Amino acid sequence: MTINNDAYAPSQETTEGRVYSVTGGDWDSLVTEIGQAKEERVVVNMGPQHPSTHGVLRLVLELEGETITEARAGIGYLHTGIEKNTEYRSWTQGVTFVTRMDYLAPIFNETAYCLSLEKLLGITNDVPVRASEIRVLMMELNRISSHMVALGTGALELGALSPMIFAFRERELVLDLFEYISGLRMNMAYVRPGGVAQDLPKGATKRIRETVSQLRTNFKDNARLLIGNTIWMKRTQGIGYLDLAGCTTLGITGPVLRSAGLPWDLRKTQPYCGYENYEFDVITTESCDVYGRFLIRMEELEQSLRIIEQACDKLDISEGQPVMVADKKIAWPAQLSVGKDGMGNSLDHIREIMGESMESLIHHFKIVTEGFRVPAGQSYAAVESPRGETGVHLVSDGGTRPYRVHFREPSFNNLQATSAMAEGGMIADVIGAVASIDPVMGGVDR
Repeated sequence: MTINNDAYAPSQETTEGRVYSVTGGDWDSLVTEIGQAKEERVVVNMGPQHPSTHGVLRLVLELEGETITEARAGIGYLHTGIEKNTEYRSWTQGVTFVTRMDYLAPIFNETAYCLSLEKLLGITNDVPVRASEIRVLMMELNRISSHMVALGTGALELGALSPMIFAFRERELVLDLFEYISGLRMNMAYVRPGGVAQDLPKGATKRIRETVSQLRTNFKDNARLLIGNTIWMKRTQGIGYLDLAGCTTLGITGPVLRSAGLPWDLRKTQPYCGYENYEFDVITTESCDVYGRFLIRMEELEQSLRIIEQACDKLDISEGQPVMVADKKIAWPAQLSVGKDGMGNSLDHIREIMGESMESLIHHFKIVTEGFRVPAGQSYAAVESPRGETGVHLVSDGGTRPYRVHFREPSFNNLQATSAMAEGGMIADVIGAVASIDPVMGGVDR
């Protein structure tokens, strides 16, 4: 066994194999270490402004030739303070903040936040079935749009242009559905405490089914291009290796964990929103590499289509049922009506509120401006987002706004794997490794 007393040593050999040192640090401390090692090494910055770092991620790499001897991830360049901002807004307003964290998976942020809040309110079982069905529908559509970005940009970063074009073509179809259903393509704030903001438009399930059929056909383009492609496999097989022990040690979830063979998916292991009533498979591989994570995301697209079709069948049956809890103090703003221009409140709805009574108008004003009160306590709820477990810890002091909001964001946790995946490999392989993690820095620097 080799003992290394250097706290910042990249790795050390032990009787149980090679042990990696996953530590922090910054450029100033790193440059002073250059030349101290016997080998001639150079330290370089990759990012934070780099096209393949998925936002503003900074990687500090120590190189021996083209081999990475040490890699450290630097975060914080996109810090928004969303969690802290949410503590100065009403519970309902919080949705418009959290949806902007992982901006590629806004529906998952909203749903996790609302599930945790509904636990605090004690209304989990009061959420209408139709609202849960719509949540499932929107989450699976969002999973597809997110995976399209992961697959398309990951291929582009490794030099494949056509998969990017095909992937964003499919993503546009999904974003068109988001706009059709909620009025916005991203950051919709569509999932609200107690349900969803509004019901599906008439004839929505027919249009969704048509889109599903089109997507199922179009997905084959990327499959034919990349699966089994010799060049693609040489750039991805055996790259970014991280086994099950490494995943569990670092708290990794999502496709990275499932590529190590563990079928951990919260939709199956800890069902929410009625996922236990849907038939789908949890996709795994045992390759522990970039290629395996690519295959998992490709297969998960088909599973999402299966769930969407089942959700449409359920929504056809529940048509006309409520999409928000009956408690009017919580239900706002589900009763907002859209005008003929597709925006804002309709005049009929405004006349109805203004004309009912002075008491109803005052009540409406207080709910809009002040919000509802939530019993003191704390709760945690988690959903299976495209990148792994997105969990929300809420603390209430009994007021009309959160005392504390904290997200367990999968990109933040998964980025810890960067060092273990990259060290010992070539600098060109860092790109594939980071792409297979699929981090979104809006979620990391929240």
